[in-house]
Amino acid sequence: MELREMRAYVAVVEEGGLSAAARRLHVSQPALSQQMSALERELGVDLLTRSSTGVRPTEAGRTLLSEARAVLARYDRAMSAVDRHTAPGGSLLRLGVPLELPGDLLSRSVAALAAPFPETRVRPRHLSTADQFVALDRGELDVGLVREHPVGGGLDASLVVAEPLGVLVTADFAALVGGPAGARLQDLVGLHWVGFPRSASPAWYDEVTAILRSHGLDLGPAAPAGQELIPDVKFTAVTSGRAFALAPPDWAQPVPASIRWLPLVGRPLVRRTWAVWPASSRRRDLGALVAALEAYGGHNDNEEPAGKV
Repeated sequence: MELREMRAYVAVVEEGGLSAAARRLHVSQPALSQQMSALERELGVDLLTRSSTGVRPTEAGRTLLSEARAVLARYDRAMSAVDRHTAPGGSLLRLGVPLELPGDLLSRSVAALAAPFPETRVRPRHLSTADQFVALDRGELDVGLVREHPVGGGLDASLVVAEPLGVLVTADFAALVGGPAGARLQDLVGLHWVGFPRSASPAWYDEVTAILRSHGLDLGPAAPAGQELIPDVKFTAVTSGRAFALAPPDWAQPVPASIRWLPLVGRPLVRRTWAVWPASSRRRDLGALVAALEAYGGHNDNEEPAGKV
């Protein structure tokens, strides 16, 4: 059982309903409902009694609520204790990071921050977009890199990078459909998409799946909530010859000899990453880091892909 699952369960009980908890966690209600059902299956007990007026914890659920609150409080105290060991006069910036950022985005941005703020340390933490919004709301992150623009006025946002996505397919399939300009989405009909779980980034997932469906593509089986779409998962599925995966042109992962990366004609899918931070923040070092992220060169909506995996 992961911390994010504990936080989600506590939110559901405290809010007394899935809709309110979903708004608090910045996730969709169906995704949260699936997560609670999966948690009950994992633990082998009913945690919630559901009715038309909301939800309430069962006896087992009340036990979990008490223990989860204790674990989360202990975790928060531990993180605060570690933060006190920051170098004298220095500061700590807690940065949320998704999978598949351009290889030198963080290193170049942190290096640019070091000149004006040499005592500021950046602590990256890998989290999905949805989990970053939760962590920002709870004050556990100072800035996040997310795949969708935040809704509402609590967070400021700035576009950092826009990556036109291509596809990973087998070398044999690439030889059949790949032209001088790459492949068309409709050329992939017959293959299913190796996708990420919707709970990780609902708005970006909906955008991707709408475009794929509009070209007649099979979405394949839904990825389980919490599953990381790491390179090995993509490669294994693609190598079967029955699937394709999406990847940016400057993906840092080495690709097996049996797989090829192809650009997509017309650039129908552009993955955007925003830096987001609390609108109330007045930290100068945070502002400098955001400026460094914005200044990262070579990635914007008007550029053609610079290379390929």
